[in-house]
Amino acid sequence: MTTHRIALIPGDGIGQEVTPAACQVLDAVGKRHGIEFRYDKFDWSCRRYAETGAMMPADGLDRIRGHDAIFLGAVGDPAVPDHVSLWGLLIPIRRGFRQYVNLRPVKVFEGVQSPVRGAESLDLVVVRENVEGEYGEIGGRLNRGFPEEMAVQESVFTRAGTTRIAEYAFALAATRRNHVTSATKSNGIVHTMPFWDEIVAETAGRHPDVEWRAEHIDALCAKVVLDPGRFDVIVGSNLFGDILSDLTAAVAGSIGIAPAANLNPERDFPSMFEPVHGSAPDIAGRGIANPLGAIWTAALLLDHLDHPDAARDLERAIAAVLAKTPVRTPDLGGTATTVEFTRALLEQLP
Repeated sequence: MTTHRIALIPGDGIGQEVTPAACQVLDAVGKRHGIEFRYDKFDWSCRRYAETGAMMPADGLDRIRGHDAIFLGAVGDPAVPDHVSLWGLLIPIRRGFRQYVNLRPVKVFEGVQSPVRGAESLDLVVVRENVEGEYGEIGGRLNRGFPEEMAVQESVFTRAGTTRIAEYAFALAATRRNHVTSATKSNGIVHTMPFWDEIVAETAGRHPDVEWRAEHIDALCAKVVLDPGRFDVIVGSNLFGDILSDLTAAVAGSIGIAPAANLNPERDFPSMFEPVHGSAPDIAGRGIANPLGAIWTAALLLDHLDHPDAARDLERAIAAVLAKTPVRTPDLGGTATTVEFTRALLEQLP
């Protein structure tokens, strides 16, 4: 029996509802594969911020540093500004644990209707640089409240950071369909994006078996909608990868099914796994949240912890419940509750 310690952060909104579903599925898959999960639950959230003035304690990273992985449900509440919740929890974990790869697979499952015509063959992965780029801390505001008030935000692209995310994308493409698309905007952003393009081109030279091309982000977004099946691995900066992740998830049918992994590939630190959908306060507490994003995220966790067979079993169960049953949550046009959908998926596990 292999045992893993998981730092569990349900967070806010529907995170409190989909996280138990993911744990239930993890435990069921683990039982079949000789894997045991031990969960240490942390109340880090916007509720905690309202009570204490901090999303997590000052020694939060030290408390979860020794875990095998981190599972996060969702973060965000209308009462707390988004930049407060994000910079108080998610970004400190991502940067403190060098989780520089944000991995977001996207596919159209049989039984899920995409809003985009011809998207049935969509099966891609967005590889997003996760710790620098446009989401930098350098900058500030001056003359607040006066007519000449100004704000400055600096983007930071390093050779090391850009090289390692490009290397990850090309190596991943070599295990898939051997094609990388690099998201850029070097015709308008005159310094950082040409720098990005140069390093991606250098990286491509070390992977001659992988085809690649650069696409300006505006044209790329249009092509993802018009011809989504053409893409394999898309690599982008922090901002571009963030935007593309949500766009591609919507093209696949629902942002509620999209998973994400924040990876430290060297495994010097724990990696963090979180569904893309956010806290969804408009439906929180109603029991109708789609747990599929969290469950698919659990499959990414299994794969990262070196249990590929268990991950495949879970992915097959996801595909089976969508292809073979009519069970759907409201975001997919059905009436099933979170609990009902989870139960139906458990029944599909081999």
